[in-house]
Formats: sequence, C-alpha cells, structure tokens
Amino acid sequence: AARTMSKRKQDGASLIDGKAISEKVRADAKERAEVAFTKWGVKPGVAVVIVGDRKDSQTYVRNKQKACDECGIDSTKVELKGDCKQEEVVKVVMDLNADDKVHAILVQLPLPAHISESEVLGAISPEKDVDGFHPINVGLLSMRGREAYAEPCTPKGVMELLKRSGISTSGKRAVVVGRSNVVGTPMAMMLIRGDATVQVVHSRTPKADMEHCIGQADIVVAAVGVQGLVKGEWIKEGATVIDVGINPIPDDTKKAGYRLAGDVDFESASQRAGSITPVPGGVGPMTIAMLLHNTIDLMAHHMKGPA
Repeated sequence: AARTMSKRKQDGASLIDGKAISEKVRADAKERAEVAFTKWGVKPGVAVVIVGDRKDSQTYVRNKQKACDECGIDSTKVELKGDCKQEEVVKVVMDLNADDKVHAILVQLPLPAHISESEVLGAISPEKDVDGFHPINVGLLSMRGREAYAEPCTPKGVMELLKRSGISTSGKRAVVVGRSNVVGTPMAMMLIRGDATVQVVHSRTPKADMEHCIGQADIVVAAVGVQGLVKGEWIKEGATVIDVGINPIPDDTKKAGYRLAGDVDFESASQRAGSITPVPGGVGPMTIAMLLHNTIDLMAHHMKGPA
C-alpha cells in the first residue's frame, strides 16, 4: 500500500515523518479558520492559562501561540504567579468560560504542587475544553455513539498520523504502553473507536507479559516516559511503532546539553518494524497541529454549525 509521508530507510522501517504530516494538518487548520472567519466574522479564539515560570511550560505555550497566529486563530495568554492560590486559577477559568470571544481554554500542565489539577481542569466548561481532559469529555470519548467536544491532542495526533500514513487500525491488534490520562488511556479508547483489538500495558505489567503482548501487536503506541523501555526484539516483524516518549538524555555535543530519546529503542526497533516514528520529529509536532483543529471544532460547536 502507498504510504504517504513516510521515507523508506535503506534497511528496515519506513519513517513516519510527523513534521511533514503536521505541516499539512496545520495548512488544513488555516483553511478551516479562514472559512470560519468568512462565515461568522470572528476568528477562532483560544485562551492559554499558565501558572508559574517553568521554562519548558513557557516554551510550549510560546510554540502553541505561534502556531495559532500562523493559522489565523486568536490566542490570549493569562499568566499567574507560581505562588497564586487555587481559587485564583479557578476564577480565571470561570471568567474565560463566560467570555464569548474565547471558544477554547487550555491550562498548561503541570500546575504547581499546591494546586489541584483535577479541580482546575474540572472547572473548564466541557464545551471549551480544548485538551479534552474534562471528565465529561473523557466519558463521551469512552461511549459508543457519542462524541467528545474535543479529544486529547496527542492521541488524536497519533490517530491522524496513522490515517495519513495509510495505516488502518480496523481489526488490528494494538498495544498501548502507558495509562496516563493525557495519552495512554485516551489512546486506548481512540484505538477501540478505530475498531482495533486493544491491550494496555503499564508499570505494573510484568516484563514478560509486556514483551509477549508487544510481540503480537500490529500497532504499538509507547507513551510511558521511560527511555528505551520497548526493545526492538519485542517488536513483531512489520509492525507499526508510534513513539510518544520525549525523554531528555544528557549530551554535551548538543547546544542545550541534552538530546531527546523516545520510549522505544529506535535503532533495534527500526530493523523489525514496518513503519516507525522518530523522536524528535514524530508525534511531537502533531500535538499542536491537533490543538488548532480542536479550537476550530469548539468554535463551530459554539456557533452551531460545521466549519
């Protein structure tokens, strides 16, 4: 089958080029945002709430805002000091819920330790919950015949990578490594929606069981945050391997002093897999691309019409 956007390596798996695919997905979002503006006379609007001054969070927010600007989405940043009270964060969220110009709300995680993530995320209106983390959206995602207002961006990006690479999930055996609220659990639910037979393995799964499950999988999605956990020899010949892990490894040859490595041992896995995502340049760029589409979806829902 033709695999769009995958570069064939000399010996082994074709690389799924998340950067190239994400650029197409962003271009589609730009077009949708223009259509929405023509139709309703307002731009899609997202508000990003950031608490504290973590450097990585600041970088993520800056990248999200830049992507929004480039595709015609209004983005507003609300910054709160790291020592602010939980009530202040909740109040900001409630005010944004009531603001008609804001169609989508994102609270940048992690929050400082003294603030309850579940309380803050639970305060976001499900109809403005661009990350799809609200219990109502998680519930809707898990039900057949129902649709969440928005689905979590990273697993949604994985599904889009598979689709645009011509890799079907229907009837396939899929293993998700990891069970986080952000990636693993919604990933498993989306794969079930895609008619895959799904197993979830995690930190409490005995290693032998993990190896056995992965060895039978047509599709492996690794999202556990442990560098090189998934070994190449575990992978079934010709399987699709999607590596969501982003683990910083000290590296003096790099300007930043570190390089990024995934949850899969790339070198050995790429000898056995049929298709594989690199780290970086695989799943990462898709997350922000899907955020753009989620924002437009929420605006369309708000305006009561498809965009």
